[in-house]
Amino acid sequence: MPTPNDHLAPRTGLIAVGEAAPDFTLPDADRKDWSLAEAVKKGDVVLCFFPFAFTGVCTTEMKCVSGELATWKAKGAQVVGISCDSFAALKAFAAAEGLTHTLLSDIHRHVCKAYGLYWADLNVSQRGTVVIGKSADGKGKVKWVQARPPSEAMDFEIILSLVG
Repeated sequence: MPTPNDHLAPRTGLIAVGEAAPDFTLPDADRKDWSLAEAVKKGDVVLCFFPFAFTGVCTTEMKCVSGELATWKAKGAQVVGISCDSFAALKAFAAAEGLTHTLLSDIHRHVCKAYGLYWADLNVSQRGTVVIGKSADGKGKVKWVQARPPSEAMDFEIILSLVG
């Protein structure tokens, strides 16, 4: 059965600053479609790729995102977490950890592969952050990108300085 993201081409390396952000639509934890193209119309978007729900660094990082949601919104940025977990696992994760930001299910791995953040050894997304702004044509453009080891959470101060 086709998925909305079958058009995305996998890449062997990390997406680069200045590139067009591959557009995608993924289900959130409530099974509602979330579209990058629609989100970018409202302001900067921060994609927080993480390997697994309910694990140490992933939980800490996502709790920090939710805890600082007002700060992100004040800067005009929308922050979403993306993992290869199912929408049901993400819903349980959000409920158990008190997460209030959007979590997206890349269960078919199309998006993490299109952004160069696929961890083949474990068949999941690796940890990474992509800041996307609106280009002159109104589409998403990569402003900043970072892939990190699984044990290293994002530096919120750096990313906050890039949005808005």
